[in-house]
Amino acid sequence: MEADTRIETNKKIGTEMQVGPFIKKTLPKYLFIIPAFLFVVIFMLYPIFYNIFISFQDFTIYNLKGEKPFIGIENYRQIFQDERFLPALKNTVIYTVSCIVFQLSIGFLLALFFNQRFPLRNFFRSILLLAWMTPLVITGTLFKWLYDVDYGVINYFLVQIGLINEPINWLGQQSTALIAIIVTNIWIGIPFNMILLLSSLQALPNDVYEAAKIDGASRLQSFFKITVPLMKPAILVVLVLGIIYTFKVFDIILIMTGGGPVNATQVLPFFGYELAFVNFKFGLSGAVATIILLILTCISLIYLYLIRKEETM
Repeated sequence: MEADTRIETNKKIGTEMQVGPFIKKTLPKYLFIIPAFLFVVIFMLYPIFYNIFISFQDFTIYNLKGEKPFIGIENYRQIFQDERFLPALKNTVIYTVSCIVFQLSIGFLLALFFNQRFPLRNFFRSILLLAWMTPLVITGTLFKWLYDVDYGVINYFLVQIGLINEPINWLGQQSTALIAIIVTNIWIGIPFNMILLLSSLQALPNDVYEAAKIDGASRLQSFFKITVPLMKPAILVVLVLGIIYTFKVFDIILIMTGGGPVNATQVLPFFGYELAFVNFKFGLSGAVATIILLILTCISLIYLYLIRKEETM
């Protein structure tokens, strides 16, 4: 019995001696992770889950400090029945698709252009980045002046070259307001797409192109048979980031049109903002934000599926 007791005691001592150095080695590593973990929990996960939670409550300014009754999916039912929801969703989709198509295509062409060697290449590339680096408040105000019906440069230029007979109220009429904002955002987003695609182009192996040239492939064939397939992962990343960034547009709408005229530029994020901070219906606004979250989550899942499919091929 005494021998068994001694064996068990020795085992416990040995285990404690092994655990001690293990904790000393691993604990500092986890301590470095704690600040980032707390940041993600406090400023990302908590707001998301809290927003989802209040989307199932009757939460307005009248019960801001009182009890907020649980009403299930009533907020979502009201949102889907609201006459402003479908136009806002339609405008968001049109805005996102239009911006992504032109930003990606023009950005890709500029990336191919700046991938060539010519004098002052880096200078012109850095100048283009100014459009993306400029704060959106400044960019939105600048384009608001450019589109102005009385003293805007765009109207003046179009009248001078004879494309229009009289100035157009670009931001003041329903037929052109959304187009004007789309053009503005395309101008803002082109440098971001260009720089990401350019970095991927510069990382492509040169020996593949040399082998294709020896085999007699033309530049067009090399582009479609080598460049495009090798660039698929980068294009997918740029595409998904662009969709997420564009779909949640808010600031440029607020600065240039405020959702008008007559809700012509109303998008889902701005619709949710008006419900929360104009009508003070926080539960309904939370439902709109949750709908946006679900849409973007589905897009992210599609992206992950395509990436996995690309890796297994």
